Amino acid sequence: MPRVQQKTVLGIETTCDETAAAIVSADADGVPEIRANEVLSQIAEHAAYGGVVPEIAARAHVEVLDRLIDRALGRAGIGLGDLDGIAVAAGPGLIGGVLVGLVTAKTLALVTRKPLLAVNHLEAHALTARLTDGVAFPYLLLLASGGHTQLIAVRGVGDYVRLGGTIDDAIGEAFDKAAKLLGLGYPGGPEVERMAEAGDPERFGLPRPMLGRREADFSLSGLKTALRIEAERIAPLSERDVADLCAGFQAAVVDVTVDRARVALRAFSAAAGRPTALVAAGGVAANGAIRRALAALAGEAGLGFVAPPLPLCGDNGAMIAWAGLERLRLGLVDDLTAPARPRWPLASEAAAVPAG
Repeated sequence: MPRVQQKTVLGIETTCDETAAAIVSADADGVPEIRANEVLSQIAEHAAYGGVVPEIAARAHVEVLDRLIDRALGRAGIGLGDLDGIAVAAGPGLIGGVLVGLVTAKTLALVTRKPLLAVNHLEAHALTARLTDGVAFPYLLLLASGGHTQLIAVRGVGDYVRLGGTIDDAIGEAFDKAAKLLGLGYPGGPEVERMAEAGDPERFGLPRPMLGRREADFSLSGLKTALRIEAERIAPLSERDVADLCAGFQAAVVDVTVDRARVALRAFSAAAGRPTALVAAGGVAANGAIRRALAALAGEAGLGFVAPPLPLCGDNGAMIAWAGLERLRLGLVDDLTAPARPRWPLASEAAAVPAG
């Protein structure tokens, strides 16, 4: 059987507030190389509003995407004609931004006559552990990105079983709302983590919602409410108060996350057999306390723990290019009718497997 030659894909990401373009190659054995990974954050544009403004995000993508693609190609030392595919995040995300990336990718695919690979942004996060660490299927994934928090059995490319998810706020949303409540900057997750380092996590008795529940689901709205009640009770807040509230909030999130992941590990065998690893992906995977706690849980279960390097936890083009490569190798290409999807579930609710 002839060996497959090296494949190279351009990845484009514009689903939220990062504009990104990357070039990733894989050799005949499937070993990847990130040859360029250009990311331009819009944090400064949105900071004054305490969150992402969709119209501002879409305009910012339009203004810089062409330059980022050109820069990525230059850094990789290749031209458009050297590509084997054009991968783009076609959703889920802010529809204006998604359209910017998708129209650009379709145009490039049409002009170059290269395959279009319309990638689910969540699938790209889910497969990042294979880009960085070569993790074999199946593995348990905590996917915590933007408005998404899910525990998923990753059985293969395009083959995902949802074991649990949030019934209200996602972890990232909860961190952002906690930061806003406490007068911290945007994005909230890094700010809460920074303040928590100097705080006392035991000063406030914040709740651990869903702890011990049989299903691997999350609920964080009650924790957010409890934080607000405590903050109002002791207002005005000193810097020490804010640090202690952040530490208590983060500790509660960590405890809940570990408990929910433990339940998902028990449910995993019915969905996919024995996992090869416990994986965390998405922006929340950059949180050091969550990474350390999940690594300890994986050790207890006799598993390895994998989380991407910090630059690959947030939205980036390399993960889109890699997901495109994974799909290209399986012949899973798209035509120019591929739609932009503001919502695009990675695994259906019907596939959820309750813990035994």
